[in-house]
Amino acid sequence: MGLFQSKGKIYKPVAEINLRAESDEPYTHANVKAPRVAGFLVKIFAWILESWILGPAVLHILKKDNLVHKLVSFAEIPESPMFTATHTIEDLQEQEVTCIDPNLSPPERVKEAMDCLPASLENTLESGFKRWTIQDFSRAYNSGETTPFKVAKRFLAALKDSSVPHLQMSFFINYDAKEILKQATESSLRYEKGTPISVLDGVLVAVKDEIDCLPYPTTGGTKWLHKARPCTDDAVCVKKLRSCGAILVGKTNMHELGAGTSGINPHYGPARNPYNINRVSGGSSSGSAASVCAGLCPVALGVDGGGSVRMPAALCGVVGFKPTTGRFPSSGVLPLNWTVGMAGILAGTVEDVLIIYAAIANDISEFQPKSLLPELNIPQLKSSHLLTDIKFAKYGKWFNDSSADIKSCCDDALQLLSKRYGWKTVDVTIPEIEEMRLAHYVTIGSECTTSLAPQLEKINYGELGWDVRVALQVYGSFSSREYLNAQRIRNRQMQFHKEIFRRADVIVTPTTGVTAYPLQRDAFSTGELDYINGAALIRFSIAGNFLGLPAVTVLAGYDTEGMPIGLQFIGKPWSEATLLHLAFAIQAMFIHSYRKPEVFYDLLKTE
Repeated sequence: MGLFQSKGKIYKPVAEINLRAESDEPYTHANVKAPRVAGFLVKIFAWILESWILGPAVLHILKKDNLVHKLVSFAEIPESPMFTATHTIEDLQEQEVTCIDPNLSPPERVKEAMDCLPASLENTLESGFKRWTIQDFSRAYNSGETTPFKVAKRFLAALKDSSVPHLQMSFFINYDAKEILKQATESSLRYEKGTPISVLDGVLVAVKDEIDCLPYPTTGGTKWLHKARPCTDDAVCVKKLRSCGAILVGKTNMHELGAGTSGINPHYGPARNPYNINRVSGGSSSGSAASVCAGLCPVALGVDGGGSVRMPAALCGVVGFKPTTGRFPSSGVLPLNWTVGMAGILAGTVEDVLIIYAAIANDISEFQPKSLLPELNIPQLKSSHLLTDIKFAKYGKWFNDSSADIKSCCDDALQLLSKRYGWKTVDVTIPEIEEMRLAHYVTIGSECTTSLAPQLEKINYGELGWDVRVALQVYGSFSSREYLNAQRIRNRQMQFHKEIFRRADVIVTPTTGVTAYPLQRDAFSTGELDYINGAALIRFSIAGNFLGLPAVTVLAGYDTEGMPIGLQFIGKPWSEATLLHLAFAIQAMFIHSYRKPEVFYDLLKTE
C-alpha cells in the first residue's frame, strides 16, 4: 500500500447480496465532512485547491474524510465496469396505454396525447388558486377570451415586476421582448384564422440555458461558454416544440455549469423560490422550476444530470420528469456529462408533462437501426384508477433518511394510494446507496472536466464563480482508477435494480431529504459550498441518472413552514407511461390542497 493510500472496501459479489427486507446489508448515511463556506472563505478555499503545493494534499484529505477513498478509489470490486446506462428493448407490459406511431409529426403526437387526457381537471382551491395549464391557454385562445400576444405582454410585464429590488427573482438569464412578441403575433394570427398548429400553439415555454434555443446564446450559466461554443441551431427538443407553435420565451437561470444544487448563480443572481423568496429553488434547473412555479409559463425544459430537474421541481412544488436515457434527443444539449445527463420536463401538472413528452420523445434519427426504437406508450389518464396490482418497492432505511416532515408526508401519501387503489408496498433492501452517490459524483465530475477541458485550458479563471472553481478542482482530481471503479459500482447497482424490478413495478422515495433551505447573502457574489444540504437534496435522485432510469416527482404536501415536499417514483426502463399514471393519481388526491406561491403571476387574468 502506498504512503497516502487508504484502505478500501472489499465488495462481495452481487450474487451474494440479499435484497430482501430482512437483509443485514448496512445502510450508510451520507458521511459529508465539509462545513458550509461562502464569501471570502470560499475564495480562500479555491486559492488553496488551485495551489500546486497545497491543493493535492487538501484534495486527498477531502476525499479520504468523505469516504471517496474507502468506497471508490481503493475499493476492491469484482464486477467489470459498465460505462453507459443504456437499456435493451424489453417486452414491457404497461396498463391503460396508447402506443403512438413514431413516424407521426410532433403536432400529430400532441393530438394523440390530448385524446388520452381527461376532459377537464378541477384544480381550483377553496382559496381560488388556479395553476393554468396548456389546455387552459388553448381554450382561452380558441374562445377569443385572450390572445397569445396579450399573454406575451403580461409575461413581459411579470418579468419586469419580478426584477424589482424587493424581489429580484432572477428567473431568466436571457430573453428578447421583440422575439417573444414576434412569435406571439404569428400565433395570434393563426388563431384569428382558425388554424392553430396544435394545443401548444401560443403556449409559453421556457428553456434552461443548457439547451440550444435561437436566437439566444447557450451559456450554461457562465459568462464565457457561449463564446467558445456558439449556438447555431435549436436543440432537437426545442425544434419539436417550435413546430407545435409553442412560444419559446428565453433561457432560464441555472447553477453555473450545473455544478451545484442551490441555484445560486453569482453572475445572474440566485433563482429564488416563489414559495418563499428567501429560500433556494434548487439546482441546477433552478430558473425553469421557479418560472413554472410562479406561473410565468405552464412548462419549461431542464436538464437532469444528478436530480437537476426533479430536485428543483420538488423544492418549488411542481412536477419534474426525467425519462429513460435515450428517450429524448440529445442533440443541442450541452454535453457536460455524457452518460448521466439528459433533458427533462418541469410543469405545473402531470397532464402538461404528458403533452410535452409526447411532442419530444423517441427521435427516430437517434435510433439506428430502427429496431432499437422503444415503443412510445402514452398513459390513458382518463382511467388511471383502473391500474391493478401495482407494487411499490420501498427501502425503509433509505426512505426514512429525510426530515421528519418529509418522511411523514411521503408515508401518508403512499398509504393513501394503497388505501384508495389497493396498490401494495413491497419492502426491499437497495444496497450501497452511499457508494452509488459517490460513484455518480466521480462520474459526473470526471465527465464534466473532460468535456470542458479544451475551454478550461484557455479560460481566465476570474470568469468562473468561486464555488465552481472549487468544484472543478475536485472534479479534475479524479483518477482513471476512480472513474473505472465508479463504473464497476454502476454495474452492481444495475444488477440490484433489475432484481428489485422483478418484484415491483416502481421504487418509491421522497424526492429530497430536506425542503428548500434559506438563502444567505454572503453567497450571492461567490456562490457557496454546502455539501451537507447538497447531499440531502440529491439523496434519492442518483439512480435515475447513474442507471438511466425514468423518474418523476409530484407535489405531495408541505412542511411546517409551508415549503413543498415531493414524492418520487423511479421506474423500469421505458416505463414512463406507468410513472405518469402514478404521478397523476397523487396529483388527483392532493390538488385541492395546493397552495398559492408567495410570488405568482396570473397570465390568464380577465381584462
